[in-house]
Amino acid sequence: MALLRRRGLLVNIDQIRLVRDKKCHQRQRGAFREGGTEKGQAEALTLVDTIVSLNLDVAGEKGELLTEEAIMRAVAEDLGLPFKKLDPLELDLEVVTKTIPKQFALKHMLLPFAVKNGVLEVAVYDPDSRQVLAEVERANQIKIKPYLSTKSDIRKMLAEFFGFQTSISAAETHLSGPAVDLGNLEQYVKIASTAEVNGSDQHITAAVDHMFNYAFEQRASDIHIEPKRSHGHVRLRIDGVLHTVYKLPKVVHGAVVSRIKSLGRLDIAEKRRPQDGRIKVDHEGKEAEIRVSTVPVAFGEKVVLRILDPDILFQDIESIGFSERDLAVYKSFMHAPHGIVLVTGPTGSGKSTTLYSTLKAIATPEKNIITVEDPVEMVHEEFNQISVQTAVDVTFSTILRNILRQDPDILMIGEIRDHETAAHAVQAALTGHLVFSTLHTNDAVTSISRLLDLGVQPFLIGSTLLGAMAQRLVRRICPHCAESYTIPAEEVKGLGLPVTETGTLTLRRGKGCQQCRGTGYLGRCGIFEVLPLSDRLRKMAIGSVSEAELREVARQEGMTTLREDAWRKVKEGTTTWQEVLRVTGEQVS
Repeated sequence: MALLRRRGLLVNIDQIRLVRDKKCHQRQRGAFREGGTEKGQAEALTLVDTIVSLNLDVAGEKGELLTEEAIMRAVAEDLGLPFKKLDPLELDLEVVTKTIPKQFALKHMLLPFAVKNGVLEVAVYDPDSRQVLAEVERANQIKIKPYLSTKSDIRKMLAEFFGFQTSISAAETHLSGPAVDLGNLEQYVKIASTAEVNGSDQHITAAVDHMFNYAFEQRASDIHIEPKRSHGHVRLRIDGVLHTVYKLPKVVHGAVVSRIKSLGRLDIAEKRRPQDGRIKVDHEGKEAEIRVSTVPVAFGEKVVLRILDPDILFQDIESIGFSERDLAVYKSFMHAPHGIVLVTGPTGSGKSTTLYSTLKAIATPEKNIITVEDPVEMVHEEFNQISVQTAVDVTFSTILRNILRQDPDILMIGEIRDHETAAHAVQAALTGHLVFSTLHTNDAVTSISRLLDLGVQPFLIGSTLLGAMAQRLVRRICPHCAESYTIPAEEVKGLGLPVTETGTLTLRRGKGCQQCRGTGYLGRCGIFEVLPLSDRLRKMAIGSVSEAELREVARQEGMTTLREDAWRKVKEGTTTWQEVLRVTGEQVS
């Protein structure tokens, strides 16, 4: 407590008295062991546990709790030890699980997490762990560099990593057979007993559950399970960037894929062709859907799992990043009586979020909303959702032939891919329906050219198209480590950004911290290019003018390009110019 008082974290006399009273009460119950965990008492309460359990405010900071991390950081600084905030994406699975036994790690509350330049880096909870670390040094014949960390982080990482590794190792033991290669003449087959199959299934089930929980905790949007020549890789896409998190033994990769295919109701025996499925999961009381896609690659089957969180797919239209002008224009599309609205962008640009959020905003009991998707990404009871099934000839074009007999008010077509689908969408708009769909084009203006390429007559585009919107996702600056800095305007302008300012610019960036894993970014937001088809643009579209001319007129009428909208978010401190260049590198400023 004296240390916390010196550091200014605990100066209130009432707080100190409260801690002492709680400590005395615990000592009387025989549960308190001041200074650390006694030998054989892995769950003994420490002084830090006592202080944290009281939910005290940091001195002088009303509402800011004195956390375990804040206390341990103060201890580390006072002792001159480095503090380590444990990030699971930075830990080496082999080092964590194969350096020391799990029970030893739990007993002494320490976690080996990396080997750098021949030095083993170990996170410890007790600052006075010299004797235990010396034992680890002798056992592994390697020099150790200790870091101070929190008990909760160490315990959590040990549970996660040993839980996954135990499942994988057990599955590998069950699944591994004799290494017999008889060439092309025969194949050596080992028939597993019932006990072996059940044991293997149990371990694989646990491993897949660990993987799913890990992905949810890390806010991942996708899980990639990739076969290599001698092992498998598991990678998570977090804020648009892939991180390798696990390596799987080759023999376990196939079992993990089979388990996932089973959950997604796919054909486990079929490994030669791509398959798609879905899994509905319950994570901490909330439902989420996982879309499964498998494809055969050189060394086996690759599986990509897209995690669809209802909180992300169904958002408030006003909070997804529109400027005031773009929001007003897009709302005019949403409430139009009929016509076609196109949302464009590459895979992973947030089109599904925009469309689902739009449909949810305009859904009422008086409206019949029908969607045709490939596949249905998120089931919502207010929509009538149809999934494309090419095996039984239910495609975008074939279902649209009959869908108008279902008396729809609003249609959402997952993607306009061919002339027939485009023609049916135009026909629906001409007969008084509001149609939303997507196109894979680089910007909003190009969507007009794309419709022409698909064989839609220019006069029909002019009659039915309300407007088009292009979008991308940029990473947000981490609010926990954001800082201001200055940069010459000419330097940024020279990179092709639409800078109108002169002199010195004051912008924001993330320094990198534990919360953002040192990237400086946390979460993502949309950037948009909204093109309403005015009378002038309709006449130009019918006249088959060039994209450059259409774009110039659209900008004269108030349209902002993707880069211009992104630059607005840079000036607002939402993202950085480096992120803008990464996402809009192919766009014309």
